Amino acid sequence: MIFSRSAFISQLEKKNSWDMIIIGGGATGLGTALDAASRGYSTLLLEQSDFAKGTSSRSTKLVHGGVRYLAQGNVALVYEALHERGLLLKNAAHLVKDQEFIIPCYSLFSKYKYLIGLKLYDLLAGKSGFKKSSFLSAAKVLSAIPGLSAKGLIGGISYSDGQFDDARLALNLAQTAAEHGGVLLNYMKVTGLTKKGSLVGGVEVCDLETNRTYALEAKTIINATGVFVDDILKMDVPAGKPLIRPSQGAHVVLDSSFLQGSSALMIPKTSDGRVLFAVPWHGKILVGTTDTPLDEHSLEPKPLDQEIDFILNTAGKYLTKAPLRSDVLAAFAGLRPLAAPDKNTNSTKEISRSHKLIISQSGLITITGGKWTTYRKMAMDVVDKAIELGKLDARNCISQNIKIHGYMPEMQYTDLGLYGSDATEIGKLLIEEPHLNVLLDPEYKYLKAEIVWMVRNEMARNIEDVLSRRMRLLFLDAKAALKLAPAIAKVMASELVKDEAWADLQISEFAELVKQYLLEPMVVKDDAEQGVGLLT
Repeated sequence: MIFSRSAFISQLEKKNSWDMIIIGGGATGLGTALDAASRGYSTLLLEQSDFAKGTSSRSTKLVHGGVRYLAQGNVALVYEALHERGLLLKNAAHLVKDQEFIIPCYSLFSKYKYLIGLKLYDLLAGKSGFKKSSFLSAAKVLSAIPGLSAKGLIGGISYSDGQFDDARLALNLAQTAAEHGGVLLNYMKVTGLTKKGSLVGGVEVCDLETNRTYALEAKTIINATGVFVDDILKMDVPAGKPLIRPSQGAHVVLDSSFLQGSSALMIPKTSDGRVLFAVPWHGKILVGTTDTPLDEHSLEPKPLDQEIDFILNTAGKYLTKAPLRSDVLAAFAGLRPLAAPDKNTNSTKEISRSHKLIISQSGLITITGGKWTTYRKMAMDVVDKAIELGKLDARNCISQNIKIHGYMPEMQYTDLGLYGSDATEIGKLLIEEPHLNVLLDPEYKYLKAEIVWMVRNEMARNIEDVLSRRMRLLFLDAKAALKLAPAIAKVMASELVKDEAWADLQISEFAELVKQYLLEPMVVKDDAEQGVGLLT
C-alpha cells in the first residue's frame, strides 16, 4: 500500500476527472472515501489541513451508543450507534477496546434508575462483544476507582463502552481508503466550486505546500467539512442560510494518580444536566466534556476559562484529590458540527445529534451532524444518496466487513501497539536501518524510527502532525511535547530534505501552539547552542 503525498499528487496531475470528490478529511469525509473507494468508484479526498486536525481528533475518545441520548428518549439514535460500536470493535480491534465505566450511586433511587437504564442499553446493544452492566457494592467501586470519594457512596453501576484513539483511527481510515484505490491529500484547500450550467461539476483547489492550483471535475461533490460546511455552501450560494451551530467541547488531561485503576468514571448528571467522563487514556486521565454553543468556528479552538473551571470543580466533587489548574497537563477543545435548529436557542439539547444530508439545487451533497461512532453509517448514507440522485451507478456497500488498516485480532499493549500490524513493519525498519533504533529522549519511549515511519508512511508533514495527531503527546502533556519538538524537527528535516531554518520555524510555531494547551503561563527562550525553544 502506497500512502505518500508525492505519489498522490502524481496521480492528481494525471487524472482530472473523478467519480467522487470529497471535501474534508475528518471522520465523515474519511469514512465516505473508504465507502466510495471500496465500491470501486474513483475517489479523491481533499483536506485543507492534516487529517483529523479539527473535531475528529478532539473527542472524548469514546465509541459509544450515548447513555445521555437514551435518557432523552432517543432510542433509535442509540440503537444505531450501538450497532456501529460493535462493528468498530470487530473491524478495528487494534484501536477499539472494551472499557469499563462506573457510575457512582449515592441513593437507592439513583441505583435503580441507572441500572434499569443500562439494562436497556445492554438490550439494544445485543451481542456486540461488550460486557453487560451490573451493580457493584461500595467496596468494589472503591477498589476499582481508588481515587473516588467514599462519602455517602452506596455502590455503583458498572457498564461497558468502547474507547479508542480518534486521530489514529482517522489516519488508519485514510490508509484503508488508499488500499482500495482512493487518493487522499492533506494540506489541499478547496478555494471554489465550478459549475456546468447550474450544477456543481468540480472544485478549484490549492496545494498549500507549493501554492500550485488545480481545477478538478467530478460526477458528485461531497461537502463533509464538519463545522466548516457553511463555508463550502457559501461557495455555492453566497446568501444561503447557515446549516450548523457549532458546540464546543473542552477536555483536560491529568496525571493518572487522580483516578487510579483501569476503570473509567461516568458522572451521570452535572450541575447543568450534562454528563462528565474521567477516562484512562494513554497512561493519563482525560476528563470532559463541556457543551458550549458558539457562533464562530476555527481550526484551533481554545477552551474557555469557565469550561475548565466547570470540569475541575465537577471532578473535584467526586475525587478524593481535587484537581487544580496547576495539575492540568493539557487542555483542548473541539467543535461539534451540530445541525442548526430552526429557532434561535443557546441550548445544545435542542440541536440535533443525528446526522443530516442536504442536497443543494446545484447537486452539492452536504453531510452534517453525527458523531465518531456512526461515521460508517453516515458515509454509507452519503454514497447511497449519490447513487439515488443518479450521479453514480448502483453498487452495494461493503464497509461493514472491511478490516481497518493496522487491524490485529486484539489490542497489543506494547510500546508500538498503537500501530497495530504496522508495528511489524516498524520492526523491519529498525533492522534495515539500525541507526533509527534510538530514543528521542531518555524520559520517553518514542523511537527515531517512529518519526521516520510517520513521514514515509503516514503523510506527516510537520512536527504538529507528529506530536498532535500521530503521537498524541500534545494532547497528553503539552510541555513534554515541546521538549521533544527539537529532536523531531531534526529528524523530519532530514526526511523531508528541509534546511535548519525550516526546523527552527517549525519549533517556533509549535511553541506558540503549545501555549493554547497550557493553563499556566509559559515563557519560551532561545537556546543559543541548540537553536531551539525551551520551557522556563
